[in-house]
Amino acid sequence: MWGKCPAFTNTWLVGVHYKNDITRNTTGLRILVKRECMIIKCEPKDFNVICEIINDASVAYKGVIPDDRWHDPYMPEDELKNQIADGVEFWGYRENDILIGVMGIQYKGEVTLIRHAYVRTSERSKGIGGQLLKHLKSIATTPILIGTWTDAKWAIDFYLKNGFRLLDRPEINDLLPKYWIIPARQIETSVVLASSDWESLAKTL
Repeated sequence: MWGKCPAFTNTWLVGVHYKNDITRNTTGLRILVKRECMIIKCEPKDFNVICEIINDASVAYKGVIPDDRWHDPYMPEDELKNQIADGVEFWGYRENDILIGVMGIQYKGEVTLIRHAYVRTSERSKGIGGQLLKHLKSIATTPILIGTWTDAKWAIDFYLKNGFRLLDRPEINDLLPKYWIIPARQIETSVVLASSDWESLAKTL
């Protein structure tokens, strides 16, 4: 769903910060380069780049997740369009006006889902995913659930380091078909992580 974030009606841009990098010019001299970085709400014009980033980053799954779950491209354009039509809102990390990371948020009543978190392969391990996740956590008004592949250990570790906890298999099997539209095989090969306030909600259900 393209449009303004419902929790912050006029919020499209989340601060601007700068980072300094040391690089070398064509003569080999070291120079200081200032990069403008920002988190922004994605717009329709970003669709092709979002799809490109997802398919670039998802190559990490090849040979890791079950072979019958991998396909190329990992995210076809029609599937991404359907995800957006179903309410997934994308936020992006821009550096010098170039989109290099994306993360989706989907409001599902009593819970919020984090969907499709990807950073360009060339830009990994720079804290970009953590910044996007921190922002989406700040605009979520309900407990957050995140689904990922069981064999994507690096993704699970990332969420654990950012304050989420891995749920038990019985609860995973209940939650995946309730909040995600995915085939049975994907349920078998996926896990769910939850924010720290999920337990208190679960006790009230």
